[in-house]
Amino acid sequence: MTPVLELRDVHKVYPGTPPVASLRGVTVTVHAGDLVAVVGPSGSGKTTLLNLAAGLDRPSRGSVRIAGEPVERLGDRQLSGVRAHRLGVVFQQFVLLERSTALENVATGLFYRGVPAPERRRAAHAALDRAGLAHRAGFPVAHLSGGERQRVAIARSLVGRPAVVLADEPTGNLDSAAGDSVVALLHDLNAGGVTIVVITHDERIAASMRRRVSLRDGLVVADTGGGS
Repeated sequence: MTPVLELRDVHKVYPGTPPVASLRGVTVTVHAGDLVAVVGPSGSGKTTLLNLAAGLDRPSRGSVRIAGEPVERLGDRQLSGVRAHRLGVVFQQFVLLERSTALENVATGLFYRGVPAPERRRAAHAALDRAGLAHRAGFPVAHLSGGERQRVAIARSLVGRPAVVLADEPTGNLDSAAGDSVVALLHDLNAGGVTIVVITHDERIAASMRRRVSLRDGLVVADTGGGS
């Protein structure tokens, strides 16, 4: 199986008095086709792991590889390119342009890759269709429900056909029904071949994933249901 994301003996220390060790030697490998929940109490290192996996931060020690590319060896421009081409990220807060349509929001996921506008629109339509929201493509995001907004965000994460999608508490701002719908969508996408890592505090969501990585005090304390 092909590794699409690897953290090898990763440490992350934030400066301070005293310094804060957020991760203390974490090793996790995500393979193509995985559906992984990363869980742990507040302060366990989940957010730090996400930031490192997404190339938004760099490790103090150890190696992070995104689709085989070692993050710690890349310059800022190279790292931006890896994020644009290899990763899809879904945030709890949606991070959408409220006055723009669903289609326009999804198409922006290809803007920095230099994809021509007609091709961006075609790809955005296809991604919205995969997310079950093609019928709302022309609606401004401000007119959509919370669940629909998260589907737009998921479609945007898919539009560039990334090696892995990272979802940070994707149901955190949704009611139970909308949250269940989004989780079902993630399962459907994974069944269709999308590799997904979900950061969550929701035990019910974690239990539905095939693999579960548990963090505590900056360490992996359990990795069950899948590869190492």
